[in-house]
Amino acid sequence: MKKGLVAAIVVVIVALAGVYWFALRPGVVEKEIIIAVAGPMTGQYATFGEQMKRGAEMAVADINAAGGVLGQKLRLVIGDDACDPKQAVAVANGFVGKRVVFVAGHFCSGSSIPASKVYEEEGVLQISPASTNPKLTEEGGDNVFRTCGRDDQQGMVAGNFLADNYAKKRIAIVHDKQAYSKGLADETKKQLNARGVKEVLYETVTAGEQDYSALVSKLKANKIAILYYGGYHPEAGLIVRQMRQQGLKARLVSGDALVTQEYWQITGKAGEGTLMTFSLDPRKNPIAAPVVEKFRAAGFEPEGYTLYTYGTIQTFVQAVKGAGTTKLEPMIKALRTMTFDTVLGKIGFDMKGDVTAPGYVFYEWKNGTYDYYAK
Repeated sequence: MKKGLVAAIVVVIVALAGVYWFALRPGVVEKEIIIAVAGPMTGQYATFGEQMKRGAEMAVADINAAGGVLGQKLRLVIGDDACDPKQAVAVANGFVGKRVVFVAGHFCSGSSIPASKVYEEEGVLQISPASTNPKLTEEGGDNVFRTCGRDDQQGMVAGNFLADNYAKKRIAIVHDKQAYSKGLADETKKQLNARGVKEVLYETVTAGEQDYSALVSKLKANKIAILYYGGYHPEAGLIVRQMRQQGLKARLVSGDALVTQEYWQITGKAGEGTLMTFSLDPRKNPIAAPVVEKFRAAGFEPEGYTLYTYGTIQTFVQAVKGAGTTKLEPMIKALRTMTFDTVLGKIGFDMKGDVTAPGYVFYEWKNGTYDYYAK
């Protein structure tokens, strides 16, 4: 009796093992396609993680409601890298363990670049909606793409703007030493200098600090009128507020990491007149109107990188449909040869994986919000 029971149990275990092995074999069709979004879900840049998470969740819900992809539903996995390079690598390895085939991420370039090495080695498609450092696609594998612009593009626009409008003003360039921040500041400086304008100061600060009075004192001593800041909104907001507290009226000019209402929450009226570069606002795209209304009906304003993440997942889905599979090489071929209809408009990619779409424009903060800059 006991021997019979043991034999039956063994048979069941072997059968289950066989089913498990069969399900994990390469080429076996699973019932769902596992994708991921990765960004700073916690930490001082968590507002951008929330934008990406909301965009991804809405995109997945809408796609699944429309029938999914190749007869399968999408399942979304969320990774928190806190914009920390080491944590980003751990998140990437975790995705591999969960059999993720595509990652919409990361946000910070300092996270996307090291994580991309994991994805390249493990054959995972990566499309970042937000990482702008040129190194991501210049040094990344064939599996790396982005739906946002690059800092050399953004820096050229900023450098030309400064040269065209403030050539006779005393300009300072400051960054926080992170990959995104330094890249943007250096590209802006490069173009500004190429136009024959030399900055008065080039300084660095440390991200995450609360007291920037030493920097502000140096700016005051050098009678700075224009401060170009390569960095993120928490530090930029504190610097502006502390400039005003010390009586310095210098105008802040910065990049796309200020596209969040949290910037104004930090600065209050001190942020009035701040200028920043960002791509064309997808919320103003008529194609995106139904999605924008759904977000607003849910009580969430889809600013910044919300729709960029939504559009990134739309791009992945259309590439899968075009390739007829979630295997990496056919998806790469589809991404390089197709055009994609998204909430961002019609987009495509060049051979490096950079998006072929309109570039950067200037925005101005006024009365607690930002819109296209008009002189």
